[in-house]
This record gives sequence, structure tokens and C-alpha cells, in this order.
Amino acid sequence: MARLVTHKLQTQWSPEQIAGWLKHTYPGDESLQVSHEAIYRSLFIQARGALKKELLEHLRRTRGMRRSRHHTQKTEVHGQISDAVSISERPVSVEDRAVPGHWEGDLFFGSGNSQIATLVERQTRYVMLVKVGGKDTQTVVNALVRHARKLPQELYKSLTWDRGKELAGHKRFTLATDIQVYFCDPQSPWQRGSNENTNGLLRQYLPKGLDISGYSQASLDAIARKLNERPRKTLGFRTPAEMFDECVASIG
Repeated sequence: MARLVTHKLQTQWSPEQIAGWLKHTYPGDESLQVSHEAIYRSLFIQARGALKKELLEHLRRTRGMRRSRHHTQKTEVHGQISDAVSISERPVSVEDRAVPGHWEGDLFFGSGNSQIATLVERQTRYVMLVKVGGKDTQTVVNALVRHARKLPQELYKSLTWDRGKELAGHKRFTLATDIQVYFCDPQSPWQRGSNENTNGLLRQYLPKGLDISGYSQASLDAIARKLNERPRKTLGFRTPAEMFDECVASIG
């Protein structure tokens, strides 16, 4: 048990995720059940030396809201997107997460004018990270088009973005992919709540101040895989990977 918990901590799972996953995976075996409070207590009281330091470093950091930083990294014409379709026009089936295939997206910034695109599927919370060479709309749209073609259309029907000018070319994206783009209201990041939450989790792997321009697509895929294999409380401690794989299998 202790070895299993230690392994999960070393892969950046939180104590709550570990406790929930154990309950979900071994429902009838009390010897493999532990509360998240007990894991925290063990870390802070019983663990010692180098191992304690290593495990504590893997705990999620307290973070502030991204809103003010996000706002300053957008241009003075942030919010002025030609022919933008408002999030208020998004179908109810997207809003209530009733069916898979609807995504939220954003640019995630590092230092030195580096950035990647983050995409989160609303129903399963499945994450994709997309390498982009710049934040101009042509570069971003080209990268999103290439990435969209990796998925069956049944699992990529719409994309909700904020009002950043990096998606000013949204009509070209829709024409190339047949994926409808919806835009959040100005300065309303909570309307992409799954994406905002995921960007916070991503800071464990790509902390602030890090130049992320040197990360290959393969490296970003490996980070996304780690996030997708972490159980989520909102999913009943199942993993996004499990749920997304079931969606893929269902369209077989």
C-alpha cells in the first residue's frame, strides 16, 4: 500500500486523487483503502529526509487566478473578433456535457514569448497539448487544424475559445475542419472552466517562468498523457483517458 501511494505521489497525483482512485479500483478491499487526510498526515509527520522532500515537491502548489496575467498577455484589441459566434448560442447539449466531442481551448504562456495551445474535452476532461510556433492567428489556426485531423469528427464537433486575437482566423479553422467555434464573453475565463482548471494543473509540469518553446510535440503528448491518467474527482475518480477511450470505442 505505502509503495503504491508513494508511486502515485511521484507521478503528481494528489492525495485526494489517490484516495478516490483506490476506492474506485478496489471497492471491496479495505486493506487498500486510505483517506486523503491519512496520506497528508503520513507525509508531514511520518516521512523523513530526502524522500519526504521529494514527495512534498510533487504536491500541487497553491496558485492564484490566471485572469489578470491572461488579460495582460492579450492585445489592446482583445475581444474584437470578426463574425464571432457567442457562447450564448452554444447548444444545450454542449452546455450540459451530455455528449462528447465539445472542447475548450486557450493559449498557455511560458517565458520568452513562448506558448502552447491547450484543449480540454468537456465531458471527459481529456487533455490535448498543441505545439505552436507563435501567437499570430495564422500560426495558431494552422496548428489547431493539423491537430484536429488526428481525431474522428464525432469526437471534435465544437471548440469554445476566449476573445484572444490568436483565433481571429476562426472561420478558416471551421472551413478546414467543420468544427464550430464559440467565443466566451470578454474577460470571462470561468466560461471555459474545464480549460482554466487544466491550465492550473499543467503548471505542475510547466511552471511559470519556463521557456516552453523547446518542447517537442512528443514531449507535450507525454505531459498530456500524465494528466489524462490522473483520476479526477469530478469524474468519480475515473481518469480522462478511461472515459475518452470508451468514447472512441463507442464510435468504433
